[in-house]
Amino acid sequence: MESVHAIKQRFGIIGDDPKLNRSIEKAIQVAPTDISVLVTGESGVGKESIPRIIHALSHRKHNKYIAVNCGAIPEGTIDSELFGHEKGAFTGATSTRSGYFEEADGGTIFLDEVGELPLPTQVRLLRVLENGEFLKVGSSKTQKTDVRIVAATNVKMFEAINQEKFREDLYYRLSTVEISLPPLRDRKDDIHLLFRKFASDFASKYKMPTIRLDDDAVQLLLKYRWSGNIRQLRNVAEQISVLEQNRSITLEKLRAYLPDTGANLPAVVGSKKGESDFSSEREILYKVLFDMKSDLNDLKKLTLELMENGNNASVREENKSLIKKIYQEEDTDAFESAEDITEVLQIPQESVVSAPASDKYHFAEDVEEEETLSLQEKELELIEKSLERHNGKRKAAAKELGISERTLYRKIKQYDL
Repeated sequence: MESVHAIKQRFGIIGDDPKLNRSIEKAIQVAPTDISVLVTGESGVGKESIPRIIHALSHRKHNKYIAVNCGAIPEGTIDSELFGHEKGAFTGATSTRSGYFEEADGGTIFLDEVGELPLPTQVRLLRVLENGEFLKVGSSKTQKTDVRIVAATNVKMFEAINQEKFREDLYYRLSTVEISLPPLRDRKDDIHLLFRKFASDFASKYKMPTIRLDDDAVQLLLKYRWSGNIRQLRNVAEQISVLEQNRSITLEKLRAYLPDTGANLPAVVGSKKGESDFSSEREILYKVLFDMKSDLNDLKKLTLELMENGNNASVREENKSLIKKIYQEEDTDAFESAEDITEVLQIPQESVVSAPASDKYHFAEDVEEEETLSLQEKELELIEKSLERHNGKRKAAAKELGISERTLYRKIKQYDL
């Protein structure tokens, strides 16, 4: 069995991070077997190296190795690509075609981005994993294949399973052994080493001197988040190698090639967008319901205070403000009596304790009975004229009178207009 160091040299893997070494060790250990392997990790961490190691160290190494990017094949043709099709199976199928599983018989298939497979294709793949059988598109004849499947994904599989985007039974068949590769930001000691290797390779490729980072630039390189991982680091090294005339790279020069450099914040791990969005909406709904409950409790308290302290000026003002807050009422003086409150709260009138006629619960200033009658007559006259002017349209009349439509409706009912 080859050592981890020898494998890294053989496959051009740079770095000495313990997590990286452990992933390579697992690949070496499972290679002689035929069990399925699932390689996980963020995009750009180098997942494609693991299946190549597994195939090269297996008894299938002299047979075909086929890498398939499942995310790059359209949903309508993925079954044909993987399992083949018969002549006439669909429009454009002018001849019989062998799929990857037939071509790779005896070898290894690497299914990259397996989390992007459509559900019907997942069912077909599960059958291959369980008994090595598949059907060509448009055929009813079962065929056998002997392939080793290594899959890779950057999708959080349990989230995909919970959202019913990936079959749970297929996940467990693929991940008999799971090998996880660490993101570049967790391999701090390897970052500068990788950059120097890329810089050297590009200097040789483009026949120019190798770029060098000063100390401050190296520190920025190590602190940067590298959301695109090794692929992003390689891209930055190539850009600088081609574009910079001065081969000594300062912090400011490096910063120009790093997007959002100022936002070097810790990575957000395990974000569940779909669930968090729903959770936030649910929390807002709960808050609204609790606020409504609180408002209703305040109104109940208000009703009791009106019955007990109807002539208390400070209580009247406080309760006017409360009603305005809850009902957004333009004309809070419209709630002139306990009867008005019970009408709004839909409290049966008989449940309200009767009070003497002298204890009217007015929000407005107390006035003499004669003046009140006179005001009521004027109010009735104004309402009638306004309704007549606007041809009975309550909304326009209420706007002209400076009161809410609901208050006007109550007045119409009160005066039997």
